[in-house]
Amino acid sequence: MDTNMRVLVDNAEDKVRCAGLRPTRQRLALAGLLFAQGDRHLSAEDLHDEAQAAGVPVSLATVYNTLHQFTDAGLLRSVAVEGSKAYFDTNTSDHHHFFIEDENRLVDIDTADGPLSILNLPEPPEGMEVVNVDIVVRVRTRKV
Repeated sequence: MDTNMRVLVDNAEDKVRCAGLRPTRQRLALAGLLFAQGDRHLSAEDLHDEAQAAGVPVSLATVYNTLHQFTDAGLLRSVAVEGSKAYFDTNTSDHHHFFIEDENRLVDIDTADGPLSILNLPEPPEGMEVVNVDIVVRVRTRKV
């Protein structure tokens, strides 16, 4: 194993252990692929393709299960874009997204000018509280 790959595995193991998960071989391999490229958005299919290209023997079902375990442990955010289609975001901070329909791609909304606001947010049902609001703005190329 080369030095760069060893560092990725070590960092992945730290992340997985700190999240309270057992560092299995498959979790470590997937975490290494997920977090090696910084903040990004990808689907389970994207990660499965990356794993196959890297020679990691893992099924698509295992990728889905691992992504959901990482999300439950706080390592990822799940962003729903269409029905059951979800992207997983390695940036777990509060932020919002553009979904570029023509490219099936999710990108972060730049909030350098200040946070987004929602006017007239409804009151939650009795006994409930709003804990988070995720905004996904769908965009596509303008037709000329």
